Amino acid sequence: MSAPSAETADAEAVEVVLRKAGRTKIRYPARLLADDGTRVTVRAPWAGAGARDFGFVRFEPGDVFVEHFWRDRWYAVKEVYAPDGSLKGWYCDVTRPATLADGVLTVEDLDLDLWCSADRTTILRLDEDEFAASALPTADPAAAAAARRALDDLEHLARTAGLDRALGLTRPAAR
Repeated sequence: MSAPSAETADAEAVEVVLRKAGRTKIRYPARLLADDGTRVTVRAPWAGAGARDFGFVRFEPGDVFVEHFWRDRWYAVKEVYAPDGSLKGWYCDVTRPATLADGVLTVEDLDLDLWCSADRTTILRLDEDEFAASALPTADPAAAAAARRALDDLEHLARTAGLDRALGLTRPAAR
């Protein structure tokens, strides 16, 4: 576990590595904003090639993600900001707890996701079909159960207190 740190103007560079089914899905550079020993917060530009339209939100060059990863929770919450700094919403990945070592923040994606729009009117559970078709439910039933609980918890937080308030997320400037 790394030592806690506060946000600074010259934030430390880290590499985020998102793994899925034992393979690296994506890796991208980010700036470490905070690490309290349990939650790690980074800021990164949209790492995709070009725009990606999901139908309910469009991620595109210029978007900024403020991403919160926990060492003791089975999810990550990403605040998605448009180039003008306005909040688009929260994209939540159900993952195994994160690790941070030697400047590399690693998480394992477990297929389940949740989207919550900035105005909180659209809350969507995503990729449940991919999760059901994956090997996880039979290969690791305990992890599959933890993943389902995490998605349920995220949806409950989004529908009640709001993800930002319930999880104590601050809304730092997107730039």
